[in-house]
Amino acid sequence: MMNEMKTALIIVSFLLLPVALPAQATGEGKVKIIQDPAIEQLVQKHIKVNETRDGIPGYRIQIFFDSGTNSKINAKMECEKFRRRYPGTGVYLTFISPNYKVRVGDFRTRLDAFRFLQELQSDYPNGYVVADQINSSNID
Repeated sequence: MMNEMKTALIIVSFLLLPVALPAQATGEGKVKIIQDPAIEQLVQKHIKVNETRDGIPGYRIQIFFDSGTNSKINAKMECEKFRRRYPGTGVYLTFISPNYKVRVGDFRTRLDAFRFLQELQSDYPNGYVVADQINSSNID
């Protein structure tokens, strides 16, 4: 019986010990970070790579795709037609041999791009959402 009481007393003491300890003093302090110098070099390299990128990851809607004779002229005409119908929305003409593509908008999320695609359905029934580098200053 005495052993059980001692054991119970020890258990209760351990349970109450955190309550009895004084809290650490709060205040401002200094943190010293110790790291391999290669980590700082990697961070700087990452910053430089990001500075050279044109835009940020996002989504656009592809409304035109063509290759062959007159494809460049057709793509430019499609760009102008879109600009007249949807002023203020970015239009981007790209050429990746042998195809010309017209993509529109700068959307941060796929959902935002799909919402705009719904507005375009009557004019561009074959349009679809694609992942692309977008201009962060033009986010729709």
